[in-house]
Amino acid sequence: MENLFDFTVDKATKTVTIVKEFAAELPLVWDAYTKQEILDQWWAPKPWASKTKVMNFEEGGRRFYAMVSPEGLEHWALQKYTSITPKTNFKLYNSFADQDENPQLPGSEWDLNFSEQNANTKVLITIYNESLERMEQMIEMGFKEGFTMTLKSLEELLATLSQK
Repeated sequence: MENLFDFTVDKATKTVTIVKEFAAELPLVWDAYTKQEILDQWWAPKPWASKTKVMNFEEGGRRFYAMVSPEGLEHWALQKYTSITPKTNFKLYNSFADQDENPQLPGSEWDLNFSEQNANTKVLITIYNESLERMEQMIEMGFKEGFTMTLKSLEELLATLSQK
């Protein structure tokens, strides 16, 4: 059975909403989003890879990482954690950046909510963009397709990790 997946774009509110259900228990899904060693295994659409330079998962902390193409091209991003409620929610401010960690504004606010039911975990992600232009640029760059592939990678990784 296919797990729930929904991707909605609302230009009026400059918001993208993603709902994804995983056949895995909540602590494992939470760790996949919050631990660098697991995050780097799935946080990029194949054949790209995620490479974290700095990750400090705490309020006021940050993650500075690159999505790296098979040819070695790096696209850097900076995430600043603004709020963390363990195992249920965390919020971050996301912006593209250069390799020296200088953010390219405007950015977006991510609100990630986790809930578990019958050993399945639902992740509800709301992404508010500071500008409509940025949101449209993100969508034109293939965000939906890329993020869909990325979540598929997470689904496959969780299946492997759940068996251990």
